Amino acid sequence: MTVESTAARTPRRTSGGKRAASSKAGTKTAKTAAAKPAKAGAAEPELVQLLTPEGQRVEHPDYSIDLSADELRGLYKDMVLTRQFDAEAIALQRQGELGLWPSLLGQEAAQIGSGRATREDDYVFPTYREHGVAWCRGVEPKKLLGMFRGVNNGGWDPNTNNFHLYTIVIGSQALHATGYAMGVTKDGADSAVVAYFGDGASSQGDVMEGFNFAAVYNAPVVFFCQNNQWAISESNEKQFRVPLFQRAQGFGFPGVRVDGNDVLAVLAVTRAALDRARRGEGPMLIEAFTYRMGAHTTSDDPTKYRRDEEREAWEAKDPILRLRTYLLAEGMADEAFFADLEKESEDFGKQVREAVRSMPDPDMMAIFENVYADGSALVDEERAQFAAYQASFADAGHGEGK
Repeated sequence: MTVESTAARTPRRTSGGKRAASSKAGTKTAKTAAAKPAKAGAAEPELVQLLTPEGQRVEHPDYSIDLSADELRGLYKDMVLTRQFDAEAIALQRQGELGLWPSLLGQEAAQIGSGRATREDDYVFPTYREHGVAWCRGVEPKKLLGMFRGVNNGGWDPNTNNFHLYTIVIGSQALHATGYAMGVTKDGADSAVVAYFGDGASSQGDVMEGFNFAAVYNAPVVFFCQNNQWAISESNEKQFRVPLFQRAQGFGFPGVRVDGNDVLAVLAVTRAALDRARRGEGPMLIEAFTYRMGAHTTSDDPTKYRRDEEREAWEAKDPILRLRTYLLAEGMADEAFFADLEKESEDFGKQVREAVRSMPDPDMMAIFENVYADGSALVDEERAQFAAYQASFADAGHGEGK
């Protein structure tokens, strides 16, 4: 099974044009025209783009990046394997192996680009859909899936990878990230913090409070909003009246909109924002303009609230297909590379399936541990009641066998 494109069945025009003038190494300070309000009557504000949907390399006056062929192939591989992982998780949920799954399909470039921009000593606060970022931070897929199978309450030690546990409460991670970033400043460290959230979470008060505290205390935090166009069934039009990145202006720090399906642009912009934070220049808001190709979660049916034509339009902007087109056009990868990667992807999918199905059942009594350091009479009583409840099933079974 190949998972390289959401739109493999749709004919696509590719670009055979040469690369534009070579990009400058590194990135510039975030002072982009995209941070200015949209002109009156403009359909959409400017966004940072370095790779067009047709796979043609372009330049931007404020953001540039210079990557080797190996690095570009690495980004492509990350996106392909992340999409494979996501596809396997959806299938496992449909088969009853997972309780729920929030798909990242279509958002691979936003997550891989930003994830690869972080340093090892940076700290990341995700929501519940950042599977690609988790991949970049070195979180084992098996540990990530444990929570969705119900065998644990998180799955990994956040301090091992500087990657916080998934946050289900919408928007609260913006406050967590800001507080952590304030602590980084007090410690005198030069690391940065990233807070991920979606367009729907941007309406939460916690996010606004995080913005304000980060601005006032000049915290080294990057707020990374994946605007995937839909907050479950609510479209952008019903969520806000101005582009999300412009909200940063009201709090006194810069914001920028980047093509969230362009892994090169996302990498360049996020790297610049993180460097800016490390230099002590405070927070920044990145709006990655992308699209959720699948359902909000496996309990959702997007056909109830959005049109097929909308999805088809975004399929033409597929992040994996555009990088593949560019790699082929520039001679940085051949068909053998893609064939080998497809085989690796299929093997990886098999490993994910086997890992999930071999997970041991959790200790049913473990939920009562680590609640109070010195114990609690109430928890002891609840533990005894639950143990008796579980034992009743075993007793019922013995009775039926007589």
